[in-house]
Amino acid sequence: MKSETKDEEQSVEQEVTQQEEQNDAQTVDPLTQAQEEAAEWKDKYLRAHADFENTKKRLERDKYTAISYANESFSKDILAVMDSFDQALLAIESADNESSSEIIEKMKEGINLTYGQLKKILEKNSITEIGNEGQFDPNCHQVIMQVDSDDHESGDIVQVMQKGYMIKDRVLRPSMVSTKK
Repeated sequence: MKSETKDEEQSVEQEVTQQEEQNDAQTVDPLTQAQEEAAEWKDKYLRAHADFENTKKRLERDKYTAISYANESFSKDILAVMDSFDQALLAIESADNESSSEIIEKMKEGINLTYGQLKKILEKNSITEIGNEGQFDPNCHQVIMQVDSDDHESGDIVQVMQKGYMIKDRVLRPSMVSTKK
C-alpha cells in the first residue's frame, strides 16, 4: 500500500507541476499584451483613415464632375434655339427669288417663334424676368440715368434700357432703368 500511495503522490505532484507550467505559459507579459493590443488598434485606425481618405477623394471628384456638368440640361435646351437660328439664316440666304416683304414677314414669324422657344427654356430652368413697373427697387434694378417726366412720380421707373432676370429667388442680372428725378 505504501507503494501505491507513493505512486499516487507522485502522480498528483506531476499534475500540479503540469498545471503550474500551463499557468506560467498562459500568463503573458502585460507589456507584450499591451503592445499587441496597440498594434491591433493602430491597424484598425490606419484602415479607417484610409477608407476616410478614399471617400473624401471620391466625393471631391464627384463634386467637380457635378459642377462641370451642372448646365448640361440647360445647354441641351439652348441648342434647340441655336438650331432655329441656323434654319432662319439658311432661309434668308436661299430667299433670293421672293419679294422683300414676304421675307420680312417670314423673318418676323421665325424670330417670334424662336423668342417664344427661348422664353420657355428660361422658364423651365427657373429664370424669370424682373418686373419693371412702378417704384425703383435697388435689389432688382440698376439706375442708369434720371430723367424728367410729368407722367411719373419721383423714384418711379420711366424706361427700361435692359431687362433683368432672376434665377429662382436670386437676381441673375438687374434691370437697367431710368427713373424720375
